[in-house]
Amino acid sequence: MILYKQKNLNIKPDEQINYKDIDLLRKFITDQSKIVSRRSNGLTVKQQKQLAKSIKRARILALLPFINKD
Repeated sequence: MILYKQKNLNIKPDEQINYKDIDLLRKFITDQSKIVSRRSNGLTVKQQKQLAKSIKRARILALLPFINKD
């Protein structure tokens, strides 16, 4: 059995995830600019879909990097 470490980065159920809120979105991105899985961050399916859409939209608008060049 594989145990996953949950980050416990819960968002309130009534809170909207906005692509302009970069500080919130950066909490759900790894060092390699990958979106953290739902299993790891403890979000619901609906919240994870909103999060992914917001991160992708922020990347297209150059608010977030596609890849981290460190």
